[in-house]
Amino acid sequence: MKRLNPKKLHVRYLTGASPDEFTLPRRYTLTHSDKTGELFLTIGSEYDKKQISGLYTRLMRDEVLAELFRESDRLVFRVYCHISGGFVFGTAGLRNRIFRAELPLVLEAIRYGDQVLFERNLELDNAPVLVNFESTSSRFNQVENWGAMLEYR
Repeated sequence: MKRLNPKKLHVRYLTGASPDEFTLPRRYTLTHSDKTGELFLTIGSEYDKKQISGLYTRLMRDEVLAELFRESDRLVFRVYCHISGGFVFGTAGLRNRIFRAELPLVLEAIRYGDQVLFERNLELDNAPVLVNFESTSSRFNQVENWGAMLEYR
């Protein structure tokens, strides 16, 4: 781990999901505290809507959503970052820079938080990481390949 402090990562599984049972789709909801630097990861078959429904989170829109699913004959790890559109704090350029700077930490947190599943299913580390930067501006609205999950262990 290059950036993650495991003591600041709090992991919770939604009903129907567990650390060692591999079911698809597997969805990840990651939020954080600006005050403490703590990360809050929820893993389940759906996103944790309760975790992202608070007023502060809805205004900031700095959560990261991700999902592991099968696309054709391969596993894919897709990440969603809300850069602009709707009511959010900060310009698209600023938010784009922040998400890009923090994305390696985000991916380390998800990989570490779900490490039991990854260790029992080694093929998951080969899943390509496709990041959707979602924006109303075509300049920032992009999908990029960020390697494989193996790079974030």
